[in-house]
Amino acid sequence: MTQELQEELEIGDARIFERFFARFPVKFNHSCNDFGTEVFLRDASAEGIKVATKEKMFINDSVSLLVKLPDGQDPLTLNGQVVWIQSKSPDLWEVGLKFHKVNLMEMQRMFKLVQDTSP
Repeated sequence: MTQELQEELEIGDARIFERFFARFPVKFNHSCNDFGTEVFLRDASAEGIKVATKEKMFINDSVSLLVKLPDGQDPLTLNGQVVWIQSKSPDLWEVGLKFHKVNLMEMQRMFKLVQDTSP
């Protein structure tokens, strides 16, 4: 292990993949609600995402989300487990999800769209 990696682990940042800013409409996989009515993507990495949601969740909940990307393809399906929750108001929470399985090809699709729209 390199000295640099060891120092990062000691200060608490154990991420392997960098997070990137991403804002896309999302919905729960088996929800009748439309995209962006109950849950919103805030940022992402190859290992997980942060969402803002009006629906109460709990640590260790398993969640399946559909992310609508503006590339004309089917929504991106993301499956993960709730690893942290932060209350933003009485009816809004930010939630950290860790993916059950890393899918670099799917995340690359989202990352490319974010890169194409950045200044």
